[in-house]
Parts: sequence; structure tokens; C-alpha cells
Amino acid sequence: MSTPSPASPDSTPALELPQVFRIQRIAYFAVPMMFIVTVILAGASLVWLGWTLVLPIVLAWWIVRIRTVVTEDGLRAVHTFGTREIAWDEVDGVQFPRWGSVRAVLVNGARVRLPAITFADLPRLSAASRGRIPDPYETYARSHENT
Repeated sequence: MSTPSPASPDSTPALELPQVFRIQRIAYFAVPMMFIVTVILAGASLVWLGWTLVLPIVLAWWIVRIRTVVTEDGLRAVHTFGTREIAWDEVDGVQFPRWGSVRAVLVNGARVRLPAITFADLPRLSAASRGRIPDPYETYARSHENT
């Protein structure tokens, strides 16, 4: 999936909603690799390590499930075992911790993890949010136009 280049505010493309942010497809490569490892483990002792054969299925399910959806009403963060709906009027901004996943900072100060969003997704996230979440690439470009 390619990320569109930052655009000026006048030419910001209108993205069709809902926009779904998923883990990159390369992650599926880990499923057959994990299967090979679990077959080797289960082969050592099927009685004690046979349960490990379920792990590649769980990993594939997790990769399919984890996502962030941007809608007209707000954000939907789909986690491993739950989903969190956040209205746009609750969102104060986004935070990129040095180690960890992107978080939506809410007006009340709480932070909600946004799965599958990276810093490179910010231009698309900004366009999908209709500017409610600012694009730092665009801000940087505008601040350096006059220099």
C-alpha cells in the first residue's frame, strides 16, 4: 500500500470513508514461518507441545483483526479482544511514543492505542480525518516555503 504524497490544503484529496488502516501484508509471512517452527516443536513431543500448532492460526487471526478505521463519526480502534469507538469531538490529537504504538490523545487526557497506524500513515490519516488530525509533513513544508 502506498502512501500519497503530502498535498497542499487546497489540493487535499477527498478520501472515501471509511478508511481502514491494517498491518502490512508482509506480516502474513510470519504465519508459515511460525507453522514450521510449531511443527518442529510438536514433533519433539506431540503430547506436551502439540498445542503449539494453534499458534500460527492465532497469529493469522490477530493480523486480520487488528486495525484502525476512520469514519465520518470518528475513529474505531479494533484491538485483540475489543473495539473502542472514539468520536471526533473527543480527539485532541495523536501521540507517537518513542517505543510503542500510536495513541489518540483524548480531550480528558486519556490515551487510546490506534493499531496498525505508523508515522508514514499520517498524510492519509489527516486526509481521512478531513484535517481534524494535522499532517506534520504538510505543516513542515508550509513552514519552510518562505525560507
